[in-house]
Amino acid sequence: MTTHIESDEHKALRAAVSAFAKSHSTPGEETDNRALWQEAAKLGYIGVNLPEAYGGGGGGITELSLVLEEMGAAGNPLLMMIVSPAICGTVISRFGTDAQKGEWLPALADGSRLMAFGITEPDAGSNSHRITTTARRDGTDWVLTGRKVFVSGVDIADATLIVGRTEDARTGRLKPALFIVPRDAPGFSRRRIEMELKSQEWQFELVLDDVRLPAEALVGGGPSHAFGSGGEDAGLLQLFAGLNPERIMTAAFAIGMGRFALAKAIEYARDRTVWKTPIGAHQAIAHPLAQAHIDLELARLMMQKAAHLYDAGDDIGAGEAANMAKYAAGEACVKAVDQAVHTLGGNGLTTEFGLARLITASRVARIAPVSREMILNYISHQTLGLPKSY
Repeated sequence: MTTHIESDEHKALRAAVSAFAKSHSTPGEETDNRALWQEAAKLGYIGVNLPEAYGGGGGGITELSLVLEEMGAAGNPLLMMIVSPAICGTVISRFGTDAQKGEWLPALADGSRLMAFGITEPDAGSNSHRITTTARRDGTDWVLTGRKVFVSGVDIADATLIVGRTEDARTGRLKPALFIVPRDAPGFSRRRIEMELKSQEWQFELVLDDVRLPAEALVGGGPSHAFGSGGEDAGLLQLFAGLNPERIMTAAFAIGMGRFALAKAIEYARDRTVWKTPIGAHQAIAHPLAQAHIDLELARLMMQKAAHLYDAGDDIGAGEAANMAKYAAGEACVKAVDQAVHTLGGNGLTTEFGLARLITASRVARIAPVSREMILNYISHQTLGLPKSY
């Protein structure tokens, strides 16, 4: 499933990642995949998008999404790639102080440290303007108070990048700001959310009860400078700089999962014989699988477009394409998994073939990090220019 628009370097990277991922067994629900993470990091896959000056590969979201897609297609997706290098690594690379870059980027690139990302709140949902986690100044320190939900991998992350809101000194209005909160910070507690989703990465609810942080915990430090890339005046810019990679990487995650399911179904349809004929010879089986392949390929093209736009610095163009890629990939993934399970019949629900667990997992691509309905709202308003109902 390689594309003809990819460079030879990208094709080689895709082949290398695929071979690496296939050389490892598919993990179970309770499997600790940190060893796989560290192996991938040593090969340069985890930090491929981070600056070379800090130990990264010097590539972009184009390369990182390619890595995640191939890991997923081999049955070894690494969910934290969406969070640690893509969101947190990107935000710190673009907006962090020199000290923040020096502390975090080499460690994120070599796999020795991970960072989680906390934005979703119980009452805010997709409306980031209703975030109630607040950060107030106390001398030179910041004090954070609030709650977050559905935060992945907090237990294995060394810190969490928390989206809070600070008061604008001029207007009194709350504005977004991003803070690096260490895992062991006093007042920072977590509770695992029990999920039907079978995943190596757990989901958590976080409570920030007057968590005191030093001034340098604010991403970018202090007020923004002339270029508008630092601190408390650039929180909205920082936030959206992280959300576009999140959508692109979620698309990669979904496409990889869809390819994995489709490959299982194709193999089964070739080998499973009923009335002396492989079931894949019947169009009732073959055509839906062909349609699933087409949908995944189309989603991948939009994902690649979004990644190229983002890496080229076109944040506005990337925002539209990233939303469409995430939408298309989520739909394609759900359909591919559904058809794969249906192709295998009863076997599709057995542990042996590893498809049943994807029924729930594939829904995540439709729901997170933003629902398909909110993406349709975005396209309606931003692309088509239709009025808002909210």
